[in-house]
Amino acid sequence: MKTKKQIYSKITLLLSLLLVVTIGCESERALSEDVVLATFSPSPDVYIDGFSSGLEYYPYLNSKFEAFSVDTEEKYKGSSSMRFDVPVEGDPAGAYAGAIFRDDNGGRNLTQYDALTFWAKATQSAKINDIGFGQDFGENKFEVSKRGLQLTTNWVKYVIPIPDASRLIQEKGLLWYAEGPENGEGYSFWIDEVKFEKLGTISDIEALILEGDDKVITSFNGVQTTIDGVSATFNFTDQISQTISISPAYLTFNSSNTSVATVDDFGVVTTLESGTAVITASFNDQQVSGSLTINSLGAFSHAPIPTQDPANVISLFSDAYTNVPVNYYNGYWAPWQTTLSDDFTVDGDNILQYTIFNFVGMEFSAPTIDATSMTHFHLDAYIPGPIAGGREFRVLLVDFGADGSYGGGDDTRHSTTFRAPTLVSQSWISIDLPFSSLTGLGSRSNMAQLILEGGDGSKIFIDNLYFYN
Repeated sequence: MKTKKQIYSKITLLLSLLLVVTIGCESERALSEDVVLATFSPSPDVYIDGFSSGLEYYPYLNSKFEAFSVDTEEKYKGSSSMRFDVPVEGDPAGAYAGAIFRDDNGGRNLTQYDALTFWAKATQSAKINDIGFGQDFGENKFEVSKRGLQLTTNWVKYVIPIPDASRLIQEKGLLWYAEGPENGEGYSFWIDEVKFEKLGTISDIEALILEGDDKVITSFNGVQTTIDGVSATFNFTDQISQTISISPAYLTFNSSNTSVATVDDFGVVTTLESGTAVITASFNDQQVSGSLTINSLGAFSHAPIPTQDPANVISLFSDAYTNVPVNYYNGYWAPWQTTLSDDFTVDGDNILQYTIFNFVGMEFSAPTIDATSMTHFHLDAYIPGPIAGGREFRVLLVDFGADGSYGGGDDTRHSTTFRAPTLVSQSWISIDLPFSSLTGLGSRSNMAQLILEGGDGSKIFIDNLYFYN
């Protein structure tokens, strides 16, 4: 699951209150040389016939809270196991099963181990979407995930390598998982004997950033870009290799030109001034495959600040107004669309960026928008590259009709085409479409889609999408 929201089932205030009191009383006193710094438990156990000391269960938001239980009937060893019941598609109690198991005693020192191990089985052959450790509902700094973990109907031991145990001095996230229905159907799986071990049979082979690609992007001062696609592959003595997704914090990053761009421990790259910088990384002193080249154009030219009264605006995308719910800003409509999204934020200003642009569809149908009281539709577009002769840019607005659904037979649309001299390069183009000229729209009571067409495979920036009167 690409996105996971979380809830807390308990709140602890005592530690923070003690901290405030301690700081207030001791703020003027220097630390004594006799002070012993806090150390954290090296206990390897997560679940061995019950929760280890300090372990707590925190399900994700919108997951099935009751998906987890302790099972005393089915177990690999001992008296009990962890049971997970994945819901069927459409289960009103939750769309999926997912949670973290966190050490609330302050965390564990896991520096002496090299793997998380456990035994597991399921009621059917299935693949767990994500399972690993390092999620704590905080920074999740050292998160690890094994994606697509294959389960069978027999008990099998699984091993998830620790990328760099020296970093896990105080790890709270001891186990996490997220799994949805298999082909729409629910099933159950069990996990037992969950613990960290020192196997001594694991060696790292390689690591990747950006999935191993050498990526080149255009940036501006103040833009932050996060390095993703980070993984590491490990080898076991039986010649079996395993690839896991890992947090960028396990890597050491480098910028070839820190005056142009810097990179922090989390792989967040910040563009500072015009020029070029190449971001690379190493893992356990070995060069990582993949790089990010930042070509900064310097200061960003922002779109004109909207001046319409918020009371007379229905906004789809603008930092100047409160936006209504939007299903998506890029539907990735197959098979003809080539357009990808690479949105960015500069100086607090959010920008939609489309690359390899030929066309893109945006949908806002849940709910549809009643724009009958609106008189215009507005958008700002910026084309950073040259404009070829004869290039067109089309803006299509779609109403889903009285049934409020796509393809119901009463959909209507209108397309407006722009060419030079309206289309210019490296300058914001402000477009205001009066509904009085959009004669193809049979109604405006169920507006649901905005489609932009006419790209030539280059880039385009979009901002301030809204209806107004």
